[in-house]
Amino acid sequence: MLIRNVDLKGTIVDVFITQGIIRDIGPNLKYDDKIFLEGAGGALLPGLHDHHIHLNASAAAMNSLSCGPPDIVNKTALINTLHAAQSDFIRGVGYHPSVAGEIDRMWLDDNGPKKPIRIQHRSGRLWILNSLAMQANGLIVPANGRLLDSDSDIRGASQFPDLKPLINRLLGYGITGVTEVTPSNGAEELAHYLKHAQPLRLCIMGKADLSNLNDPHIGPLKLHYHDHNLPALDDLAAEIKAAHKAGRNMAAHCVTRAELMLTLAAIEQAGVMAGDRIEHAAIADDATIDWMKRLGVIVVTQPNFIAERVKAYRKDVPLKEHGNLWRLKAFETAGLPMAAGSDAPFGDANPWAAMAAAVTRPSGFEAEAVSPETALALYTKPCHDAGAPARRVEVEAIADLCLIDRPWAEARMNLGDVKVKATWVGGSLVYNGVNEAPV
Repeated sequence: MLIRNVDLKGTIVDVFITQGIIRDIGPNLKYDDKIFLEGAGGALLPGLHDHHIHLNASAAAMNSLSCGPPDIVNKTALINTLHAAQSDFIRGVGYHPSVAGEIDRMWLDDNGPKKPIRIQHRSGRLWILNSLAMQANGLIVPANGRLLDSDSDIRGASQFPDLKPLINRLLGYGITGVTEVTPSNGAEELAHYLKHAQPLRLCIMGKADLSNLNDPHIGPLKLHYHDHNLPALDDLAAEIKAAHKAGRNMAAHCVTRAELMLTLAAIEQAGVMAGDRIEHAAIADDATIDWMKRLGVIVVTQPNFIAERVKAYRKDVPLKEHGNLWRLKAFETAGLPMAAGSDAPFGDANPWAAMAAAVTRPSGFEAEAVSPETALALYTKPCHDAGAPARRVEVEAIADLCLIDRPWAEARMNLGDVKVKATWVGGSLVYNGVNEAPV
């Protein structure tokens, strides 16, 4: 395939692809190839990679009600939304107590329609069920219908969701690969992703059991502990050592200070393996950044959250901690290897919105802003190495590419407004503006 008239580093060139590889780059290439695409001066970029996403949950969320900010901001709006739902079993997502407080089973029974209802907190950890939903799931306890860290009880025997609409949306954003980070991923989930998440390049994190499978798509062991259930230091270090012994990296969920401190201490005790990751690092002071740098871990962050949740942070996080929230510039300055992901469905899956948030952060959080080039680099790291240099559009590179609707010099001025015109995975055109458009 010949891609004509694209912007590459400020120069208009043609790019020739064959057998999945970029074979030539230059002006007015003369290849006898009847398959071509006109770039019209748009920038040709490496395909984007979301380094932290939950595919099944994101696919399910596309068919769920939004029950929290910014769509739903008060009790009346939530009640109206629930009663307007057409489905026989209502599944809501994104709830935050700022809407109507700490709702429970009785609140849903009193205020919702007479249908089974379950609503997920935006953290992803809490489900709130009404009485009919409790009955449908065969649950008696907890009596208040608030189930914490109980996805297996909620999911029951339900089938995996259809991934195709989600995959089309991701391709429409220019995403050519994802890292699936759900802690409960096992052999069944791996097979599901490999079959239904094509053509995306896949790195699949999950349980320790995955270490026994000989599959190149398997990624790090996902460690997912929280302040209320943190393991003993020796136990966590033993988990990390076992993963390393199996030839596998680890990736640890670290949103709070306590989660991050314990994880870093465990890594120090167990020893670091190249490619070990800290997921989120949502709050990190300078001393913690120095510690991560000494250990040599990779940070995989979510630039979108500072924009999506800024109202809650201003209200709930002490002012003295604001400078430590969702840092970027400090990580870059320290030389920490860094990549980014959406954490969808708990964050917006649109990487262009996240890049815009990294460049233009909300008032009071501007000190951690980075350049458009750094923001783009967070999403162009290799599939299985979030700490590597960003991929480049160059001869002999694998043709995982996205074409945007404007030159880079223009795009960098407003990344949130960028639209993707075409996406290639391994040289195959997988999105050309005809698939489901991103929303």
